[in-house]
Amino acid sequence: MSAINDFLDVRAHGFVRVAVCVPEVRVADPAFNADAHVHVLTRAHAAGAQYALCPELGLTAYSCGDLFFQEPLLDAAHAALETIARATAGWNLLVSVGMPLVADGLLFNAAVTLYGGRPLAVAPKAYPPNYREFYELRWFHPAADAQSDAVLLLGTRVPFGTDILVRPAHLPGFVLHCDVCEDLWVPIPPGTLAALGGATVLANLSASNVTVAKSEYREELVRSSSAKNLAVQMYSAAGFGESTSDLAWDGQGIIAERGEILAETERFGLVGTLAVVDVDPRALVEDRMRQTSFGQNAARHGTAFRVVAVDGQPERRAPEMFHRLERRVAPHPFVPADPARLDQRCAEVFHIMATSLARRMTALPENGRRIVLGVSGGQDSTLALLVAAHALDLLSLPRTHLLGVTMPGFGTSARTYGNACALVRALGASFREVDVRALAGGVFTAIGHDPTRHDVTFENVQAWTRKFLLFSFASEGRGIDLGTGDLSELALGWSTYGGDHMSHYAVNAGVPKTLVSALIAWAARHVFAGEPAAATTLQDVLATPISPELLPLGADGVSVHETESVLGPYELHDFFLYYFLRFGFGPRRIARLAAHAFGGRYPLGTIRERLVLFLERFFANQFKRDCVPDSPKVGSGGSLSPRGDWRMPSDASVAAWVAEARAIPG
Repeated sequence: MSAINDFLDVRAHGFVRVAVCVPEVRVADPAFNADAHVHVLTRAHAAGAQYALCPELGLTAYSCGDLFFQEPLLDAAHAALETIARATAGWNLLVSVGMPLVADGLLFNAAVTLYGGRPLAVAPKAYPPNYREFYELRWFHPAADAQSDAVLLLGTRVPFGTDILVRPAHLPGFVLHCDVCEDLWVPIPPGTLAALGGATVLANLSASNVTVAKSEYREELVRSSSAKNLAVQMYSAAGFGESTSDLAWDGQGIIAERGEILAETERFGLVGTLAVVDVDPRALVEDRMRQTSFGQNAARHGTAFRVVAVDGQPERRAPEMFHRLERRVAPHPFVPADPARLDQRCAEVFHIMATSLARRMTALPENGRRIVLGVSGGQDSTLALLVAAHALDLLSLPRTHLLGVTMPGFGTSARTYGNACALVRALGASFREVDVRALAGGVFTAIGHDPTRHDVTFENVQAWTRKFLLFSFASEGRGIDLGTGDLSELALGWSTYGGDHMSHYAVNAGVPKTLVSALIAWAARHVFAGEPAAATTLQDVLATPISPELLPLGADGVSVHETESVLGPYELHDFFLYYFLRFGFGPRRIARLAAHAFGGRYPLGTIRERLVLFLERFFANQFKRDCVPDSPKVGSGGSLSPRGDWRMPSDASVAAWVAEARAIPG
């Protein structure tokens, strides 16, 4: 039982639970504000948060004006800080709050980070704004005016400055830097320098007032910061209770990671709100390691940062609290779930493929701009056929320059054969049919193979025969053979070396299997909407089970050779591929993400079994990927071209990966 508990605990996989908090605020009433902070922080702690961010000047309110110069307010702010420190002292929770703070006789707008009942670091605002509705220089000095690099706070001498990173030992990969509001809006934010200095979590305490469309700008700003800095960017704005004499407030809290917004608070709430999510410092570290330009930029522009090391204290919350990953993990990482985003994604991918093929065609002599394509009635060849037809349309070449060849064999069903023929004709392409059974039979006789033995040789000879014919048609007609194999098949080696593995150009090679179906459906609705005969056939192609159709049909005339009955679901393999290729995650972490993403659809034992299969096939089939044809990369998830994203020895050992995978409980 302990093995499965350890596996389920998201902390063991490197995730850190964070919260953006927007407490209710009362202007110039630090005692009330301290209680409001404790109230919302209690909720964050109960949700399992390990770090919580609160708004700028939240202990006093941002809109105090000249009251910031009043001793009672400043003294009460210190008392409020002590209240929060005392209330959170026994929690395994880092907290950052905002307050006015006097240092060396100067007043600063500061972010204070607490842990275990004591302050760890104080970050003064670097760039107090003084334009339009902002008038902060009337009260606050910029960080550059500070004379000391430490301040006495709650009886502790605490590092003071914009050059401080907080590194908790109990949160591997989590390195915190705080800045304040306007600091995020300037061209070179302190958080960017901190990211170059090693910070993975950038926390911005804000009191940004709301105006029309400002929330969208904030979202873009936070998203952009997390993307370019390969970081988590957290943002907490002031909410209900700030003075509305001249401004309004919406309490927008945002958590973004690597360009994606993970969570937001409810805006315009009248009580304290929060957003809690599990962030992934390990993915950030992996990304920074791979994106070598990040390290180059750090070497060129990085500055020295002081590091505050923090020893963790005992975790008193129930371990079961961390058995659920508080984060959406898409089961189909290559296929957006939102219909609008999916349409946009499909349009972009389809046009990448079509324009890339068009460019390849223009590199050929004018009398050689023809395409030969083996059409099986399956999804991969259908997608390639649609892309080829559109590429010819873009070049104002007749679709008769596209030759669709159907090559029925021992396992071809009436359904796929009918769809192949119908689709080629519906698109107005040229059509040829060659039955490969006689040619394959001649090969069986030549090599002494018994055709009743339905083994790998039986399958491969058919694939080689088809490829021989396609190359021959391409030579005879002065054209190129267009490959149909996709990214998932390249990963799993689900192709015949020198057969369907080979072509003159592999237009599908950057597209995973889970995206192929979406692309066909999108093309039917948008690119070929005015061709109803094609659209009808495309619907049946999408409804047909995936099969190489290389083994004899069953008694009912239906293929007995369905791919997913052999390999397992493609949606699992595409999930494995994304996290293996994009981040280099190990099997244990990939399996944990899969268990969460698919929500119990697959037992953990099934995930483990299919992951082992994926790894063994991936390593065993690198020799095929070492000599694949040219193909366009279409997604940030990566490609498997040996000239592009992926290089590995074809004789590398998979033992370490498989050993880790087999140790997954379940």
